Amino acid sequence: MFRVIVAIALSTLLFGCQIEARIASDAETAYLSAAPEYMNPNPRAPYSEGVRHGGLIFLAGKTGGPGESGVQPETRRTLEAIKDALERFGSSMDRVVKCTVFLVDMAEWGAMNEVYAEFFPENKPARTAVGISLGGDTRVEIECIAAA
Repeated sequence: MFRVIVAIALSTLLFGCQIEARIASDAETAYLSAAPEYMNPNPRAPYSEGVRHGGLIFLAGKTGGPGESGVQPETRRTLEAIKDALERFGSSMDRVVKCTVFLVDMAEWGAMNEVYAEFFPENKPARTAVGISLGGDTRVEIECIAAA
């Protein structure tokens, strides 16, 4: 519990935002949300940006948001958003152990993979890829699990 309070205080001082950490009854699970308001257009959505359980952080799926279209620029923005979230929650890209990649078109796997490899030059997390229909113009969504 002390670590959660320290994290809230540090995030407020360093990032100008607050981490909302709700401790579940087992005292080992924290539901995390520290995204600045502009990154979370629906703060009342029924999910957490991340969940810390034991020594792991489970991030909800991220997309690249608005910007240049195409799977490569979207993948880059998505992985930057993941990197940002992990750092806000006390982890980093080199501590990622598993990613799930959702692609609208599996034919874009190679193009996505070129950008993905830039973010994991040494650490090679386990990975699953799934072809799926995502809403709007989104081409890629990625979720991950990292060591805390």
